[in-house]
Amino acid sequence: MSDTPTILSLRHVGKTFDVQGRKIEALRDANLDVKRGEFVCLLGASGCGKSTLLRIVAGFETASSGDVLMWNRPIEGPDPTRGMVFQDYGLFPWLTVRDNIGFGPASRRRPSREVKETADHFIDLVGLGKFADVYPHQLSGGMKQRVAIARVLANEAEMVLMDEPFGALDAMTRERLQDELLDLWDRTKLTVLFVTHSIEEAVVLSNRVIVMSAGPGRIDSDITVDLPRPRDVSSQDFNELRRSLSGKLHSHHGKVAA
Repeated sequence: MSDTPTILSLRHVGKTFDVQGRKIEALRDANLDVKRGEFVCLLGASGCGKSTLLRIVAGFETASSGDVLMWNRPIEGPDPTRGMVFQDYGLFPWLTVRDNIGFGPASRRRPSREVKETADHFIDLVGLGKFADVYPHQLSGGMKQRVAIARVLANEAEMVLMDEPFGALDAMTRERLQDELLDLWDRTKLTVLFVTHSIEEAVVLSNRVIVMSAGPGRIDSDITVDLPRPRDVSSQDFNELRRSLSGKLHSHHGKVAA
């Protein structure tokens, strides 16, 4: 992807929180480039700053130092071009699946026919055609997450930011949604920045794994995942990479910010 343009750049990014008068440095000197169409995983234990970094990219938090750029322009707040998918789905319970997915275009006052066509397109894309008129409480966890992803796509996102989106799901549903996400990524050519603490999930999904360490949060390693897709979790190459990443994570165990 050497000729592919860079969509996201972080330069010497740091974040310090003021907690009851005490300064907590959550992130220090983070440098990262993500090219358009890449699937990049941020991997690390709790407290390493990966979710803080993702929220800075989303525009929900402001960096205390450094530069955060999308298409070489500073990120100064939330924007629909960077869509966030949370572990708890974040759906509006009073709206149907179709209305949840069409919420972004409707908020921008697109014509109602266009809103419906857009919503229906992404409903079909995530395989929820039979559930267009039901409400979130009538869906399984996996279906809710598909709605959340479709809502981001319908809002014309160029980059999807995912904060452990499958963490609350059972193992079988998680594996199925990983496959569906990869299929969707392959068809749409979206850029994905995905936070996880699961080594296997990172290796299954990503082109690159960014290993983060705590105390304060730093980017420790940038590992290219050069394995054929679909990835065989039982293969020797897969497990060698998994062991290597496990060793890097365990070397940071216990290094938590003071």
